[in-house]
Amino acid sequence: MSAPLSGPGSRRTPGREPAPGTSRTARNHAPITATGLVVKVVLLGLVAGIAIWAAFPLVEAEHWIGLAVLVATTVALFYLYLGRRHIPAKYLVPGTLFLVAFQILPVLFTASTAFTNYGDGHRGSKADAVVAIQTSSVKQVPGSTEYALTIATKGDPATGALVFLLSDPKSKEVFAGDAGGLRPLDAGAVTVSSLSGRITAADGYTVLNIGQASSRSDAVTALIVPTDAGAIRSNGLTRAYEGKAARAYDAGCDCVTDSESGRTWTADEKVGSFVAADGERLTQGWKVNVGLENFGAVLTDPNISGPFFGTLAWNFAFAIGSTGLTFLLGMAIALALHSHRMRGTNVYRVLLILPYAMPSFAMLLVWRDMFNTDFGLLNNLFGLDVDWFGGTWSARIAVLLVQLWLGYPYMFLVATGALQAIPRELTEATSVDGASPWQSFRAVTLPLLLVALSPLLIASFAFNFNNVNAILFTTEGGPFAPDNPRNGATDLLITYTYRLAFGAQGAEYGLAATVSIFIFAIVATVSAISFRRTRKQEEVYS
Repeated sequence: MSAPLSGPGSRRTPGREPAPGTSRTARNHAPITATGLVVKVVLLGLVAGIAIWAAFPLVEAEHWIGLAVLVATTVALFYLYLGRRHIPAKYLVPGTLFLVAFQILPVLFTASTAFTNYGDGHRGSKADAVVAIQTSSVKQVPGSTEYALTIATKGDPATGALVFLLSDPKSKEVFAGDAGGLRPLDAGAVTVSSLSGRITAADGYTVLNIGQASSRSDAVTALIVPTDAGAIRSNGLTRAYEGKAARAYDAGCDCVTDSESGRTWTADEKVGSFVAADGERLTQGWKVNVGLENFGAVLTDPNISGPFFGTLAWNFAFAIGSTGLTFLLGMAIALALHSHRMRGTNVYRVLLILPYAMPSFAMLLVWRDMFNTDFGLLNNLFGLDVDWFGGTWSARIAVLLVQLWLGYPYMFLVATGALQAIPRELTEATSVDGASPWQSFRAVTLPLLLVALSPLLIASFAFNFNNVNAILFTTEGGPFAPDNPRNGATDLLITYTYRLAFGAQGAEYGLAATVSIFIFAIVATVSAISFRRTRKQEEVYS
């Protein structure tokens, strides 16, 4: 008599019964191999190490909410991967964490920066601004001593508190100075070089070499040692002098006063700067929340809104031109090669996709040289004398031509695929009805192509709207007007934003983040409208 069946087509195997009390979930899991166990231990150990490393700066900065999030995330990861349940989550969580780390957090940081005045002169706190203002105004006291300087620390050379070890070349006295003041050292506890007069060793201090001191040059410059006559500050890494700050901060009036001119600058918390009665601001300020001020400046300030809207108009023309021209050329070639009367189509297709197979950044550099006025291929080949990148419209035409050459192979490929998906019976039916080739194309082929290719055209538009390589590698945004070196005739909003954030004229991260939000809103709006119309087309032709 046959063994009883537990289900259709299944048979119990003697000796392979699950152990009593074993759950169905546990039965379905394959045993963890030794290699898998080692990998899990290593990865979880790495997670623990990263969590401990990240916890110290959070504790030091007293960011308790961030620390709580870190601890909760680490505990959740250990719970998830040490258990045998929640299998789907084990695969989804890594991708989710990377999405949060590399997408959501940068977007949130950019959005938060747009509501601040963060940039050159407004990077740190108010206390940092006061120190910078006083430090920059220190002048050497007439007749004061110039010391031989050695940079040292108490503890680790990279993170320890900086100390100035000073040697007076006249009196041979030695001192140690930090933000707390100047104090003499026992001559027997230090070693002074007979050649340079600098201290080379001191009990209780770690002397930094030139490389170590250079790596902390900003902190060395910011260190001021207060004295009875003023303050001692560094002059490079080997000399220091006693000076006096011409500008001093008074907490009583919350202002900075210049002892030489008598001018006073009062703190304005709304703009994050010290402002005089006549409106003059000190260069060094601090980071504050300015609300919608950056957004208002982009829309209403003539110095910003003018370049912004002019760049926006060209940005649309560039994106539409790049997408439309490449689509028209690619589709025309695809239609020509789709004809049954064409011969050698495979050879043509290989040759036509060569621009698409080459690195775009390299081709952009080649095209930049081809448009050169003096030795460029185009001028020499056609006998022209055109300064392509020197004029507004010639530079724009040159950029669009480069985009056409680089982009048409992609449109050719996708149009070829879409054409092959259209049944020939449809076009043949229109011919039987007496329609001309143009009428057949307009009534049947083109609508079906647009239904298939509209999502790709929208994606191409979004890509070209932010195509930073096409501009930076060819025109670099130029030509520039003499009175506006930050915004060129071929700049896109993305290159304009880059120049605002990292340009030589000074970084304005808050304003650049604001323009980035406008770019996102514009592209998202255009894409949403386009996709809605695409769905309507699909409903009509489905």
